[in-house]
Amino acid sequence: MGVSTDSVFSHIAFQKSLGGITFPLAADRWPYAQTAAAYGIFPPAKHTIPFVNDRAIFVVDKDGKIAWSKVYELRTLPEPSEVLEAL
Repeated sequence: MGVSTDSVFSHIAFQKSLGGITFPLAADRWPYAQTAAAYGIFPPAKHTIPFVNDRAIFVVDKDGKIAWSKVYELRTLPEPSEVLEAL
């Protein structure tokens, strides 16, 4: 699942720009950035753009605990092999 502080309308446009995606996107809009704050990526530490959380991936295990995580620079794309290895 992807989660960001972007609006649902922004998510729809993002999905279309990629030609569709196979996982759901959730909007962390209200209360603003509550999920991002709970995961420690809002306010951001990797950039200074206001109202934008850090880009990160969290792998949550079956017990609901974070098993792996990594915070990325905004324009950096995660390496799929790194994420697959974590999974």
